[in-house]
Amino acid sequence: MRQNYLSASDALEKLKSGNLVYVSSKISRGDISPQKRLYTSENGQRPYAVVIACSYSRVIPESIFSAGIGELFVARVAGNVIDKYQLGSIEYAINNLGCRLIVVLGHTQCGAVGAAMRPNQEYVKFITDEIKLAIGEELDPFKASILNIRCSVEKIKSSIKEI
Repeated sequence: MRQNYLSASDALEKLKSGNLVYVSSKISRGDISPQKRLYTSENGQRPYAVVIACSYSRVIPESIFSAGIGELFVARVAGNVIDKYQLGSIEYAINNLGCRLIVVLGHTQCGAVGAAMRPNQEYVKFITDEIKLAIGEELDPFKASILNIRCSVEKIKSSIKEI
């Protein structure tokens, strides 16, 4: 039987509850069992939230929200910047998978935000140019991360008309 769609508020409560488990545990509680893998292979995925996350290797959305296979639809890119590819992924999750909550998951000491505050690097420049637009002249790394997250949220809001 397929999981019913969760409302955005129910999905947010589920993320908060999973995060409480994560911060108080030494192991992840998400279901990654062979049975769950087989079930999602045969019946498809029904994630309850879209998470746009940084590629940062120490912030693993499934772990920090105690989510298992098929529960989160995660798109990762350095600096959690939003472009047409992330927007396409969000649109797919909303229109085809029933997701009603979108989370832009930033973090402190973001290397991409830091790189945007320093001289450009060849390939990172595509990401840092987007971040520079978001942070302007901000020099405080924490405030710059918040501005970058807000910019991504606003891009999502302006592009996704209704969820």
